[in-house]
Amino acid sequence: MKRVEAWFPTLIYCERLQAQGLRAFNAELLDECYRIREHDAAGRKWSEPNYPLGYTSYGSLDRLHQFSSTFDTLRRQVDAHVRRYANALQWNLRGGRLLMTDCWINIMPRGCAHSFHIHPQAVLSGTYYVRTPRGSSGLKFEDPRLSKLMAAPPRRPGAKSQQPHIVYPAKAGQLILFESWLRHEVPASRIDSERVSISFNYHWL
Repeated sequence: MKRVEAWFPTLIYCERLQAQGLRAFNAELLDECYRIREHDAAGRKWSEPNYPLGYTSYGSLDRLHQFSSTFDTLRRQVDAHVRRYANALQWNLRGGRLLMTDCWINIMPRGCAHSFHIHPQAVLSGTYYVRTPRGSSGLKFEDPRLSKLMAAPPRRPGAKSQQPHIVYPAKAGQLILFESWLRHEVPASRIDSERVSISFNYHWL
């Protein structure tokens, strides 16, 4: 038996949504995101205290895949990646399925941030990047063991998989999936251009 083995891995999935046609698809999504923000007075009002400086449809329109053909096309694309991710996690769904239950828009201008959080009750969560100007904030994940490390010394800079945090850069056309219990945040935007993403949750049904 090996002297040192790795156990309890945390798997994060990162892949391009599709091989071709991303520019046109993202242009269509972006146009719809901005039109939704323009007409979503309730969402803009909810965002003021809950998503300062930015806009999210989380508090008003959080099932966009059920109301928009464009967002449902995105859902079908993401479904294929979710199946691959679930296979990598070696999940036994016992005849059930993973279903997208929530889908919402996030638009982040300068100064907007989303502090560390989890997605309670969901099993898988993710983000798809629609527009990511140069310098856009990435998605920062926290080592789930961090609160239990107690008096452990800091890790060496080169110990990539042992760092307390890891940041995935925001890239248009990129999809990121993770288990919903994994704490994550989006640091404050430092650029003037708006970063646009679509987030979602999956439940096991």
